[in-house]
Amino acid sequence: MAFELQCPLPLSTYPTVTMGHGGGGRLTQLLIEQMLRPAFNNAALDALHDGAQLEVQGVRLAFSTDSYVISPLFFPGGDIGALAIHGTINDLAMCGAQPFALSAALILEEGLPMETLWRIVQSMRDAAAAAGVPVVTGDTKVVERGKGDGVFINTSGVGLIPAGIRLDPRRATPGDVILVSGPVANHGMAIMSVREGLTFETTLTSDTAALHTLVAELLATVGADAHVLRDPTRGGVAAALNEIAQAAHVGMQLDEAAIPLDEEVRGACELLGLDPLYVANEGKFLAIVAREVADTALAVLRAHPLGGRAAIIGQVTPTHPGTVVLHSRIGGNRVVAMLSGEQLPRIC
Repeated sequence: MAFELQCPLPLSTYPTVTMGHGGGGRLTQLLIEQMLRPAFNNAALDALHDGAQLEVQGVRLAFSTDSYVISPLFFPGGDIGALAIHGTINDLAMCGAQPFALSAALILEEGLPMETLWRIVQSMRDAAAAAGVPVVTGDTKVVERGKGDGVFINTSGVGLIPAGIRLDPRRATPGDVILVSGPVANHGMAIMSVREGLTFETTLTSDTAALHTLVAELLATVGADAHVLRDPTRGGVAAALNEIAQAAHVGMQLDEAAIPLDEEVRGACELLGLDPLYVANEGKFLAIVAREVADTALAVLRAHPLGGRAAIIGQVTPTHPGTVVLHSRIGGNRVVAMLSGEQLPRIC
């Protein structure tokens, strides 16, 4: 049977895959909506969450998978190995789950130094041990020299969702409050500084971290009043909130002055002409909670070592559904649209 796209435009204007299709922006969204989602249509996938939420014999599980193709392999604050462990743990946490097992698949390029591979494996081991989530199965493949980029890693994970927790992008409700667990854009700018050979007075460091303990404390306190969690990785805060706004058919109103941003990151973004809202994060998450628990949620986040600079950055509105609007420092409003392609290449 011939394969047909459900909606041929605008994918038909791209006869080949472009880098933008993996950038987390509009092209990624179109690829999912017009090809992948129709091909694999099912209720768990249709939620378009960070992972699938499944019920098996009365037990609620979260299942997630992700692939890591970052360049360079090592960067200030982390490396591809730790990133792969943290990323899948965080995707499970965004479903409200406590992770209990991971898989790891390594695609190695011929010629990769064994010393490099050992450093990455040790980093994965240490990150998994620190998080208390073991790697219990995996796979290894080797591709010919020149047909990879040193190493690609895929990790998958399974976690348990506590009773009473129901996180879903479609639960964002007008009146809800939007929080972020700390300063944004650190990871993407750390990668760019290394890649471009930029030096600053302070070394830009990735924020990669496992967030499941922070999420567990938040959910133990506010419970079902937490409506949506999302880690703003590819495409940054802008892409994550646009996806939620479109899924829930609500608007988002952000306050630029309230969004935490390290000064050195702000300076690097200005130097490179980048908007920090579109830059990737690997150790921060967005929480959309009921207004009556917003202050409590903020206090819980700030009491944890990974959430000390958490902030309330906006609210969900009934106006301009499907759109994110930013109230700027100078008093105007601008639409924070989803990028068509990608702002930063290869950051996760």
